[in-house]
Amino acid sequence: MGSDLLLLALLVLIVVSGSALCSGVEAALLAVNPLRVHELAARAKPIAGAQRLARLRKRLGRTLTVLVIANNGFNIFGSLMLGGYAAFLFEKRNINGIALPLFSVGLTLLVILLGEILPKSIGSRLSLQVSLASAPLLHFLSLIMRPLLLLLERILPVITAENEISTDEEEIRQLARLGSQKGQIEADEAAMISKVFQLNDLTARDLMTPRVAAPTLDGVSTLEELQPSLLSNNEEWWVVLGEGVDKVLGVANRERLLTALLQGNGHLTSAELSERVEFVPEMIRVDRLLTGFSNDKSGVKVVVDEFGGFVGVIGAEAVLAVLAGWWRKSSS
Repeated sequence: MGSDLLLLALLVLIVVSGSALCSGVEAALLAVNPLRVHELAARAKPIAGAQRLARLRKRLGRTLTVLVIANNGFNIFGSLMLGGYAAFLFEKRNINGIALPLFSVGLTLLVILLGEILPKSIGSRLSLQVSLASAPLLHFLSLIMRPLLLLLERILPVITAENEISTDEEEIRQLARLGSQKGQIEADEAAMISKVFQLNDLTARDLMTPRVAAPTLDGVSTLEELQPSLLSNNEEWWVVLGEGVDKVLGVANRERLLTALLQGNGHLTSAELSERVEFVPEMIRVDRLLTGFSNDKSGVKVVVDEFGGFVGVIGAEAVLAVLAGWWRKSSS
């Protein structure tokens, strides 16, 4: 008779352990960071189980269906089987009246505490480790249950939906802010990440130095004639203008002009020492504008309106000022 009770205890252990395993893995799969899984799977030498886990998460509906079937198999079928076997044993011992209710309450508490609550907590806390370790077993169970899964997917098409990885600006901002609060990234890095998204909301018109304030030189004037202006203004780049309205000949570097002046070339004009300039529309987005500065030697662009008229000048430092947090939008 003692062996019968030992077998009952062993069956209880199997049912509770199976329920705990399914619950813990389910919690881990739902809690694991999909971006972290994608990063591990995309490595040149992927972490063991990472690629299989990424495929399982891509079909998360199917994977969770496998876990639900297995978990309910332990919880429902296992409990019914244990109840029937326990009733048979207790009836043989003539203790069915008091032992069976106590056994039922005890089994219910064990399943709730050790089969659900505790493993879900552990699975959520160690989500990545548990998910990676369970990936081979889940893959094996998916193969075994394939006929049943195909039938369920025809009945419930939502199971077949793929779980795509996606994000948006606001989510990235929140993640950066949370990472800063947790000490995972520096506060200034989080602030810069947030400011990067401002670039798409700004145009060259917002950041440019307007024409009336832009440093300009008369293209036909000699360096000797321009010497007072060059010495009184420390701007690095100057826009060289021609005789016609809105005629931009190029841009000239102040250092180059002063060097030519010191070398006795004061008879040269600013137009002769100017460099080719790139024109950009005033409504161009700043994020697109930023990529163009990498191939621009001067780092300065002339901003024009829809008619091609010169309306301002913009340099790379204006864009960097946004990222550094120095730029403030004008109230006008």
